[in-house]
Amino acid sequence: MSGLSGIGVKVESGAAAPDEIYANTLPLLHEIRHALARLVESGEPTVIDIQSIPMGPGDMNRLMDALGEGEVRAEFEALGKTVIRESRYGGVWIIEHLNGSGGVAGRFIEITWVPSLLQAQREDVEAGLEALADALAAAGN
Repeated sequence: MSGLSGIGVKVESGAAAPDEIYANTLPLLHEIRHALARLVESGEPTVIDIQSIPMGPGDMNRLMDALGEGEVRAEFEALGKTVIRESRYGGVWIIEHLNGSGGVAGRFIEITWVPSLLQAQREDVEAGLEALADALAAAGN
């Protein structure tokens, strides 16, 4: 054999490392920070459809880990199960719509004081007022 076996060889494919290709976590966290600043400054809410953003292997897990868990969680059934949970950052909410088999059909980050899905609809409040008034009238109060 020749002396070639002692020469160090580094093979480069020209492709970026997976973390460089799919590193969407950091830009999304910056977008969330800007949206949170807008909420504080002007009251403007923001919704980010993170299910529609191209994510590489591990991106969604890194994003969810970075956002963490807050103190509030709500679940309800309306055309499938929906889970709303507060992140560790007040005003940043993670909303997941699940399909019949429990998989995620839609995932959003809503930057707002209260998620829109948790706000009572005017029609529901009006119906509640009428029902309470009727119940009080029937009870003689």
